[in-house]
Amino acid sequence: MNFSDLFVIFLSLFGYGAADQFVTCGSITKLYNPHYRVRLHSHDVKYGSGSGQQSVTGSPTQEDHNSNWLVKGTPAKPCTRGEAIKCGEQVRLEHVSTHRNLHSHHFSSPLSDQQEVSAFGEEGEGDTGDVWSIICSGEAWRRGDQIMLRHVDTDVYLGVTGQQYGRPINGQSEVVGLTRSGPQTNWQSMEGVFVQRSELPVPSSHPHAEL
Repeated sequence: MNFSDLFVIFLSLFGYGAADQFVTCGSITKLYNPHYRVRLHSHDVKYGSGSGQQSVTGSPTQEDHNSNWLVKGTPAKPCTRGEAIKCGEQVRLEHVSTHRNLHSHHFSSPLSDQQEVSAFGEEGEGDTGDVWSIICSGEAWRRGDQIMLRHVDTDVYLGVTGQQYGRPINGQSEVVGLTRSGPQTNWQSMEGVFVQRSELPVPSSHPHAEL
């Protein structure tokens, strides 16, 4: 078990305070799609078609560490740990267990032939296909509010089709990029920890104040 896994266990045990209203840079959170009642999920299972990269799915299970995502800035514009993510801000989401970023590109998804969404990169570093814009109302991304994630390179929205995979990821839903927004592209930041400045120890894999 590495440091990041221990850090997530710490977060799960101690939760978060009621004063943490916003999703902040350096937060680890689970993203919930209320239309299909699944959480954004990944695992070290590769697609059998398309890019062959690490698959991203929607999981109906709430208590699964493979649904934890680290919110961080982009190489061009890092964010400051503990600062609220603003509506319209560009971010990357790093899968905590495998250190690959939420990614999309012009490959077809396995079940619905929409745009594939994968997890890509090594140790949290990939390419411009990892960058997503937070679409929300107000000034900043508020916990529990419905938001959308628009892929900057290809202008699609992160969404769920409702189609389900068989083995080895039986019962998990297909996550894709969709050209049109709707209920299937709405997400909420749910369980996790929402870092405020100087509130929590910094994981050793991310030793700097900017992410």
